Amino acid sequence: MTQRFAFHVVTDKPMHVGQQIVFDEVNRSGVWRRVQERAPEVARIYADAASDRPVELDHHLAVAFRELAMEDVRAEGFPDYPSRLSSLYVSETLADAEGWCSLFVDWGRPTYQIVRLTIDGRWFSGDARNCFAGTADRATNLDLARRYWSKAENDGEPILETLVDGRIEVVEIIRTVNANLPPSASEEQ
Repeated sequence: MTQRFAFHVVTDKPMHVGQQIVFDEVNRSGVWRRVQERAPEVARIYADAASDRPVELDHHLAVAFRELAMEDVRAEGFPDYPSRLSSLYVSETLADAEGWCSLFVDWGRPTYQIVRLTIDGRWFSGDARNCFAGTADRATNLDLARRYWSKAENDGEPILETLVDGRIEVVEIIRTVNANLPPSASEEQ
């Protein structure tokens, strides 16, 4: 694997130059933990698929349906791509990172910084418009996941979403944003 540079919009907690992150089969993201917490409920709903009862999905359960289907399809058909459950979302250009930053701020998401990274790991760049809201229908979720990983084309300009894993290091703080921070985070700054 060759080392590459990318940009990341920091939304969890501030980062610092020299900070290292490792994403692999052992070191997973917070998304992995949240999805695993809901996995038994997903399995139960899939097992009860013949029932005519409507299934109410909150946001986190819909995400679990999507991400579990995404991981099944990736592991089976696209194992050379990083897992969405064990990766960092980055932008290949500063302009793309600035665009994501503006979106996050507009959506009210806590947004701390834009940082420059070096990455020694796997990459996947696809169209974020192929991401989907998970449903209680397993076949639909798997079909939509195949569209995502196969980089199905859409009309219009793609919205690039790049996932990376492996060894990641913060090499520069490009810009401090500090928008939509929770009160406790603002006090710590």
